[in-house]
Amino acid sequence: MTALRSRTNLPPKDRDATSSAPPTAEDGPSSSPSKPKAYVSDEDEAPSHLSLLDILRVLGGLFLLSGTLSYFITGNSILWGYRPALTRPAQLKAWLRGPLNLTDRELSIYNGTDPTIPILLAVNGTIYDVSASPHFYGPGGSYSFFAGRDATRSFVTGCFDTDLNGDLRGVEEMFMTVEEEAGGELTREERRERKLRRERAKRTARKKVEEAVRGWERMFDGGKDGKYFRVGKVDRGLGSGWEGWGEVKELCQKAREERPRRTGEEVG
Repeated sequence: MTALRSRTNLPPKDRDATSSAPPTAEDGPSSSPSKPKAYVSDEDEAPSHLSLLDILRVLGGLFLLSGTLSYFITGNSILWGYRPALTRPAQLKAWLRGPLNLTDRELSIYNGTDPTIPILLAVNGTIYDVSASPHFYGPGGSYSFFAGRDATRSFVTGCFDTDLNGDLRGVEEMFMTVEEEAGGELTREERRERKLRRERAKRTARKKVEEAVRGWERMFDGGKDGKYFRVGKVDRGLGSGWEGWGEVKELCQKAREERPRRTGEEVG
């Protein structure tokens, strides 16, 4: 009431100024709702984003860590044994030269006796450069008899004195079981069953020959350390002068002795 009387006694001008003054804490809560203020985020509180430089730093650190671990584990490589073609001048030179297409006679020149040309060998008609291991495939090396030729048959049979050629005909026999006769004449049904069994065994044996050849191809086509590589194909087409492998050769003694055996009683 006292405040009301004092406002009433004020002049009209002062009375209007007093009525338009903003409410204070003493006047109590305002009945009119106040509008919320818009939130203005501080630049320091804004989420940060990785820059290209930050990404390069992370990748560089990971590469350095991986290379260090690789060198301590492998002892000679910071790329876990992988060697790109750019780090192998011989492979880069062969790639720039293009694939070779050599006959068997031409391939025989690359046997390591001429130090100015690479040492080559072939597996199943594909030529590989093995110059990285002259102590193995060069003159006087442990496997010098492989150089300058396709010796796929010997890779499978293990007969390095008689099978230094690429003829794989009949090699599957070394994986087929020898069925020894149990005595007595076989019935018609038994002969039929033996024939079917032999056909199945031959198909399985041929797959084993293919697997053995692929294993050697993987070894020479990069392998674990990548020091050997493919450079071309052996030309045995028309006009190459190739006369074929001749008659089918029988298995070498070593391969015959290693064949599994089964008696007639075991078959039955």
